[in-house]
Amino acid sequence: MEGNRRHVVIVGGGISGLAAAWFLRQGGGERVRVTVLESSPRIGGKLQTSEVAGVSVDEGAESMLARRPEGKDLARAVGLGGDLVEPGTTQAAIYSRGALRAMPKGQVMGVPGDLAELARSGLVSPGGLIRVPLDQVLPATLVRSDVSVASYIRARMGSEVVERLIEPLLGGVYAGRSDRLSLEATMPRIATAARSERSLLGAVREIVRETPKDAGPVFTSLRGGLGGLPEAVAKASGADIRTGVTVRELRRTPYGWQLVTGPVPRPETMEADAVIVATPATSSARLLKDEVPKAATELARIEYSSMAIVTLAYPLSAFPSPPTGSGYLVPPVEGRVVKAATFSSVKWPHLTEADPSVLLVRCSIGRVGEEHLLQRDDAELVAVAMAEMSEVMGVRGLPLDSRVSRWGGSLPQYNVGHLDRVARVRAAVAVEPALAVCGAAYDGLGVPACVSTARTAAARILDHLATQGE
Repeated sequence: MEGNRRHVVIVGGGISGLAAAWFLRQGGGERVRVTVLESSPRIGGKLQTSEVAGVSVDEGAESMLARRPEGKDLARAVGLGGDLVEPGTTQAAIYSRGALRAMPKGQVMGVPGDLAELARSGLVSPGGLIRVPLDQVLPATLVRSDVSVASYIRARMGSEVVERLIEPLLGGVYAGRSDRLSLEATMPRIATAARSERSLLGAVREIVRETPKDAGPVFTSLRGGLGGLPEAVAKASGADIRTGVTVRELRRTPYGWQLVTGPVPRPETMEADAVIVATPATSSARLLKDEVPKAATELARIEYSSMAIVTLAYPLSAFPSPPTGSGYLVPPVEGRVVKAATFSSVKWPHLTEADPSVLLVRCSIGRVGEEHLLQRDDAELVAVAMAEMSEVMGVRGLPLDSRVSRWGGSLPQYNVGHLDRVARVRAAVAVEPALAVCGAAYDGLGVPACVSTARTAAARILDHLATQGE
């Protein structure tokens, strides 16, 4: 404590940690001094931009959910409201059985609700199509506890729906596998239906009917790239941001916490009245293992996947015909290296302002269990992405520019039992009133979900500090 000012240290300078710093400033004002410690040379985590063919393009997350307010609200609060942009289209396709096929209408996270649309898409075979409506006559599939996405949907609609629709969508969001991902954590609306409805097909139709038709775009981004958000939040927070600082130990003291940083031969310490741990689960487990072992044990069980994004800049003339959709997803059963391709210039029209003759494409590579694919060097990954564009889109010639962004161990896997695991982590942390956790490992991978966990963590710490000041 410095005079009457309380010192809060945030470990982790990704968007969760930076948002927590901002919320602390909003709620605590000058009464709270905030320090953010980030081990890497830069802040922002998976939000980062760099130029490809002279255009600033995101290297990691390129959009955030627009129908959750937390991300947009934070962007507006830190002065970026005028930079929020809407996508030109979000109509994606699925590459299945050797062709690009439109995503059927009337689906929820790939779970079909309209049989006619599913038939028109050609995504499943005639036999697979016949299997789907059996859901309406089969006995109820009792779901009393969390199950994998694949096990429930396969029981109701068959394997082809899982392989050709569910897998590519979940692979795009989580880089995970449906036979391991939690139904409760990744498809909460479907999970609710599973507990109360006999027919999944009927439940999806009801969900679609209840979805407002004028809800607005699903996604939003920033004109200069979503990677511009962390810097704006950091500046607005007024926090002392320190990069290249690794916290090696976290120790409880009679007055709060002591953080050990610096090299092992020459350790340095920092005192804090309260701490927010905003690092990936594996790092958080390491920090909490001595003082909050129950939380550490649970956090250590959260698996992470790795991926790479290859961004290519082509002359528009390289395409036989300009793409009209936002991109396409690829089911693992197709056996292709690229799991998704986004036509960034089509999805985000503002990217064409600098040069309308250039089309930017981002190819995503890597799911859980596919780490061997990422062992190729950058040149090989670019070659794979170029081959994908040639084979699937008929692209001719070489790209004008390319970039490879690698994200090792970046996406937490919400496997079966995830929500219960998170509840146990929070119960263990709750015993320590001057400690909070936040980040993508808990309630969602996207920016709005991360901001929400940051707000909750900051509120918890501010409540604690208020009681200490009484």
